[in-house]
Amino acid sequence: MADGALTSLANSAPLPLVDPYGRSIRYLRVSVTDRCDFRCVYCMAEDMTFLPKAQVLTLEELERLCGAFIQTGVRKLRLTGGEPLVRRGIMDLIRRLGRHLDTGALDELTLTTNGSQLTKYAAELHAAGVRRVNVSLDTLDPDRFQAITRRGELASVLDGIAAAKAAGLQVKINCVALRGVNDGEVHDLVAWCGRDGHDLTFIEVMPLGDMDEGGQGGSVRADQYWPLSMLRAELAKRWTLTDLPISTGGPARYARVGETGGRVGFITPMTHNFCESCNRVRLTCTGMLYMCLGQDDAADLRAVLRGAPDDDAALLAAIKEAIARKPKGHDFIIDRRRKAPAVARHMSVTGG
Repeated sequence: MADGALTSLANSAPLPLVDPYGRSIRYLRVSVTDRCDFRCVYCMAEDMTFLPKAQVLTLEELERLCGAFIQTGVRKLRLTGGEPLVRRGIMDLIRRLGRHLDTGALDELTLTTNGSQLTKYAAELHAAGVRRVNVSLDTLDPDRFQAITRRGELASVLDGIAAAKAAGLQVKINCVALRGVNDGEVHDLVAWCGRDGHDLTFIEVMPLGDMDEGGQGGSVRADQYWPLSMLRAELAKRWTLTDLPISTGGPARYARVGETGGRVGFITPMTHNFCESCNRVRLTCTGMLYMCLGQDDAADLRAVLRGAPDDDAALLAAIKEAIARKPKGHDFIIDRRRKAPAVARHMSVTGG
């Protein structure tokens, strides 16, 4: 995006983003690509068909949209994918978005990654203003890692995490709890994160998209689903967990691990609807704005961008109208009888 457009957005009158339930929208998650170098079993099908280039927002369009959201009060940007670091030219976008940190318009620029590209990009990310990253890592066993991701090597991810730490980036580990898959590793993960200084967040598997060739995504998720109440009970057999009064507006609830001093978080979209304090929205790489991860309603911001490329007022108005439709919450259900996902789109489409 041209500097003039940035200036136009920066100088226009602020439009506070407040949804119908009085929640101020301060956090935007932006998927920069639907592509990934992994095929995680809970995220996408093994034989994925990725979007044609013409449907994906250009880096300039992504920058313009991010700038518009910053103008309307968003203070935190998280870049996601697919895998964001496989997008060609992604560091150019990150450096330009980092300018908003310098002006004070943005509090934080971060990303969620599978870690495969961190060895290459960790130092550049820190130089661009990124100070922490979330790394998706569900196992410390190389064979199990390959089975979950369907490709990729654990060693490269662990090297990437080490490179991020060396570059000065704080690393948080995200682990999807999968019954019968990694449920025997939870103690090892807590110990490893505590030893290496990483916060750890466990996430319940969510019913998004068909994952297997037979279209039985719902049944796969039903078999994998492990309530985090059960996971926490398992952790309590070895670790002393003390709840922390941390409120970030996000879905995680945190506890301190007495034996390591580290933090462990629990994200429970299935067993606890965490929507009452939701302050975020999600933008896909095609410009679709989802006001809720668990709902299908979306606003097509790409049509506004390309239909009126110089009309900042139209873009800001479209964003404000979309936020006015943000629902109170979601109701994820894994239906073992219907054997279908609650939401048809894959997690990689919305952004991890």
